[in-house]
Amino acid sequence: MLSRIIKSVGFMLVWALMLLSIYLFNLFYMKPVSIDHYLGKEIIKDLTNSPEYMTYLGNLDGLDWLTGHNSKITIPNYEDIAEDLNSEKRKLDILTRYNDKALSPLQQTTKQIAIFDTKNNIQELEDFPLHYYPLNQIGGAHLNAIEFLSDMHQIDSYIDAKNYIQRASLFDESFEGLLTILERQAKENIYAPDFVYVHVINQLDELMNHSLENHPLYSQFVNKISKTDVSEENQKALAKELEEVINNHVTRGFGLLKDFMVKTQKYANTNDGIWSLPNGDEYYQLQIRSYTTTDYTANEIHEMGVNEVKRISNRMSEILKNLGYDTENKSVGQIMNDLNEDPKFLYADTPDRKDIVVADYTAMVKEAQEVMVDYFVTMPKADVIVKAVPEYSEQTAAGGYYQSPALDGSRPGVFYANLYDIKQTPTYSMRTLAYHEATPGHHHQIAHSLENESLTLYRRFGYRTSAFSEGWALYSEQLALEAGLASNKYDELGILQSELFRAVRLVVDTGMHHKKWSREKAMDYMKSKTGMSDTEVRVEIERYLVWPGQALSYKVGMIKMLELRNKAMSDLGSKFDIKKFHSAVLDHGIPPLFIVEQKIDEMIEESL
Repeated sequence: MLSRIIKSVGFMLVWALMLLSIYLFNLFYMKPVSIDHYLGKEIIKDLTNSPEYMTYLGNLDGLDWLTGHNSKITIPNYEDIAEDLNSEKRKLDILTRYNDKALSPLQQTTKQIAIFDTKNNIQELEDFPLHYYPLNQIGGAHLNAIEFLSDMHQIDSYIDAKNYIQRASLFDESFEGLLTILERQAKENIYAPDFVYVHVINQLDELMNHSLENHPLYSQFVNKISKTDVSEENQKALAKELEEVINNHVTRGFGLLKDFMVKTQKYANTNDGIWSLPNGDEYYQLQIRSYTTTDYTANEIHEMGVNEVKRISNRMSEILKNLGYDTENKSVGQIMNDLNEDPKFLYADTPDRKDIVVADYTAMVKEAQEVMVDYFVTMPKADVIVKAVPEYSEQTAAGGYYQSPALDGSRPGVFYANLYDIKQTPTYSMRTLAYHEATPGHHHQIAHSLENESLTLYRRFGYRTSAFSEGWALYSEQLALEAGLASNKYDELGILQSELFRAVRLVVDTGMHHKKWSREKAMDYMKSKTGMSDTEVRVEIERYLVWPGQALSYKVGMIKMLELRNKAMSDLGSKFDIKKFHSAVLDHGIPPLFIVEQKIDEMIEESL
């Protein structure tokens, strides 16, 4: 016991000294000796400014006595934008003053990444600080607040439970702060499209009118605290305290947001694409650069998508023809839509359907973990589990998504599968989603980075891009197919349909945000090309509209990784090693694609 106390106190003192050093740096504004130290300091500063991020990391509870982060949530304010912009400008000034000749090769790469990211941040904060929708149907502040507290806040003790309640009591204050941003957007005539209003108002209504037992904050709290050593008497008292907080603060906060949405709905944007906002075309080009880490134009990406849709559709048509389907009179999309309706590929709508699907997904993930040992030098230590998307967000959430594990192992990675609509889960499409979200996709890549002790703090947590992470996840689907994990032709169709889906994204995202397509035209195109269900198509298209450019990153990233693999195979011939290639891709955190290309070139040179 004494040794554990000493270790804990030592940990706290180290963190206290680290924070003191940050304070002294800010006080005297001294340029640090090492770029790694400087960027590490910036990470820690951002970390201590975000109670949610500190909780998300999962291993900083020993610091709570100093920061109190476990009982806090972020209180946003419009005035923070100017402060953030000044901070990014100071950061760029410091970064550019580092002499490349004095940096190691690893540090030179770090500098490239940090400058690229900082310049993008400055342009967004300076030119487009309000070009986003804080309230939206898939990642709005109202949904994030519920998900964070119910899913991320661990309850292992009485103090943890009190902190949970305290955080819930700050919901109304946090949403009041958010209103300062929403009201400033209104002054700039920036409003979300009408469909966003419809979804968000309905979601807020539901969150405000849950019965206590079904309220996600209450039900999760009761479930978590029941597994602790907290006495039954205290559990009841705490539950009663949370009930009062929900009534007086949580519901009030949601009411503030709803009042704003109802009041401004008449001003909803009648156009869907981001082009309709002030300087929308320039903003979209910035989003393309940020999300794809390339200088492709919207037109170039659109044409890339059209060509990829044609190529993948031709391959699917070939398989469907061999399986006996009428490819002469029906398009690939029509046939895939028929497959979506075919009962032999659908689960029965029974009360335990979700449990059955989760169990089947879990078996697929376990199988992939066993097979993939032949393709990687190391496998992640962190486990990954499968859960259904929470009911309060499943109607508007994507088909699946991933949540990272905690650094200290207290929380595994989670692959969330959306099981709202039976037709969202045809059996032939399940494997590709499992490989994308879990192994060898997001879980493998993200856990690998978190567990890579050779990476600096900045390279682990300071920068990430979906061009890499989503590009890797889509590449992983094809890798799984190559590894024999989808030998059934229907499963291969599922993987190809997934790739086709991402190729279609290139067309519809640029179509809506650059070529001024309507939401309906984009849905018709996606439906005709992929055969996805109406529910899936609507959810996806509406997602792209509130998250411009992000959907481009998947296919652009995959294309680059396959291009680099083909280059390595061609240059190295018999010396090519798939394990070494994957290490060269994965061992450097989550870098821009131009850095991945540099690392593959270095691997090729070292292997010759």
